[in-house]
Amino acid sequence: MKSRFAFCLTLASGFALSAAAQTAAAPAAASAGPAQIAVIAFQEAVGQTYEFQRSFTDLEKKYDPKRQQLRALRDEVDNLTKQLQAQGDKLSPAEQQSRSKAIEDKKKQLQRDAEDAQNDFQSAIQGLYNGVASKVGDVTNSYAQQHGYTLVVDVTQQPQQAPVVLYWSPSTDITKSIIDAYNLKSGVPAPPATATKPPSGR
Repeated sequence: MKSRFAFCLTLASGFALSAAAQTAAAPAAASAGPAQIAVIAFQEAVGQTYEFQRSFTDLEKKYDPKRQQLRALRDEVDNLTKQLQAQGDKLSPAEQQSRSKAIEDKKKQLQRDAEDAQNDFQSAIQGLYNGVASKVGDVTNSYAQQHGYTLVVDVTQQPQQAPVVLYWSPSTDITKSIIDAYNLKSGVPAPPATATKPPSGR
C-alpha cells in the first residue's frame, strides 16, 4: 500500500505550485531589491499536512473491504490450484478440464477486480491530492508574498525527469514552514501518534 501511495502521489504532484510561484512572483517583481529564492518539497508538504493524512487514513479504511475481498479471492484461486495439482492424476480428463476452466475464470475475475480497484483507488488519491495541493499552493503563494520571495522552486524529483535544482541551502527550504502554516490555517488536529502516516515521497 505504501509503494502504491507513493507512486500515485508522485503522479499527482507538481501542478499547483507552478501557478502559485508565478502569482507570488508578480508583486515582488516590481521592487528593486535583489531576488529572493526559496525551495519547497511540494509533494512532501502536501503529504505531511494533517488534513491529507487524516483523509488518506479514511480512504484506506474505505477501500479495506475491497482489499479483503480480493485477498479472499486470491486465496481461493491458490487453494483450487493446489487441489488440482494434488488430485490431478486421480481425476478424469473431463473433471481436470472443468476444474482448470473454473480456476482460469476466477483468475480473470481476480485480475479484472484488482485492476478496477487499483484504478478507483488511484483516482481517489488523485482527487484527494488535487484538493489539498490547491490549498497548499494558496498558502505557499501567501507565504512567499509575505516574506518577499520572488521565486519558489519545487525540488520534488519527478520520475523520468532530470533534477533542475542541483544545490540549495537548507536555510532556503520553506517546506516545514508551509506545512506548519497550512496546518494552522486548516485547523485539522495532528493525527494520533499510532496512526500510519503516508510516506513523504522524497
